[in-house]
Amino acid sequence: MPLSATNELMGQAHAADAPLVFMLLLGLCLVVIVANLETRRMDSRVVAVLGVLCGINATLRLIPGPLGFSAVFFLPILCGYVFGAEFGFLLGTLSLLVSAIIGGGVGPWLPFQMFAAGWTGMVGGWLPTFQSHRRLEISLLMIWGCGAGFLYGAIMNLWFWPYLLAPDREQSNNGVLWQVQLGLSDTLLRYGLFYLTTSLWWDAGRAIGNVLLIGLFGKPILRLLRRFEQKLNITS
Repeated sequence: MPLSATNELMGQAHAADAPLVFMLLLGLCLVVIVANLETRRMDSRVVAVLGVLCGINATLRLIPGPLGFSAVFFLPILCGYVFGAEFGFLLGTLSLLVSAIIGGGVGPWLPFQMFAAGWTGMVGGWLPTFQSHRRLEISLLMIWGCGAGFLYGAIMNLWFWPYLLAPDREQSNNGVLWQVQLGLSDTLLRYGLFYLTTSLWWDAGRAIGNVLLIGLFGKPILRLLRRFEQKLNITS
C-alpha cells in the first residue's frame, strides 16, 4: 500500500495468534460438516461436490485480474444462495485455504481471509430467493456481490491496521493511524480516511468484477447448481 507506515509490523500483525485462529476456524468447519452429516442435511456426495467446488474456486483465485479483481467470491455467493449459508461458508473458507496452499499465500493473514471469504458465501445463503423472478434474483445477487467486494477489503484491513506505526512516533497523529486513546468516532473517522486512501480503488475493482461475473454467468450457473440441488437433495 502507498502509506509509508506499512512497515514490517504489517507482516508481524497477529503472527502469534494467527495459528490459534486458524485451528479454531478449521475446527469450526469440521464441526459444521459433521453436524450436517449427522442430521443428514449433507451426505458423502454433497461433501464430494463441496471438495470439487473448492478446487475450482481455488483455481479461479489464481487467475490474475485488474486492480483487486478476483473471481474467488463468485461461486461462494451463488452456492450459498442455492445450497444454503453453511455450504457457502464452507466453500468460501476452504477454497481460500486450498488456493493459499497452491499459490504460496500462507501467512498470518490467511485465517482472516478465510473467515471473510466464508462470510461472503454465508450471507449469500441469507438472501431471499426469487426463483419465479430471475431478473430480480440476479439483480439481488449483483448487489450483494458489489457490497461484498467493498466489505471484504474493509474487514481485511482490520487485521493489520491497528498494528501500523508511523516512522516518526511524534508524527503518529497523522489522521489515519490508530491510537489507543482514540474514541469510537475518532477511530471510525481515521479508519475511513485510511480506507479511502489505500483500499477503495482495489475494492472497487473487486466489486465491479463480482457484478460483471454474476451478471454475465449468474443465470446458467444457478440453473446448473439447482440441478445438483435436486439430484443430491440438498436442504438449505
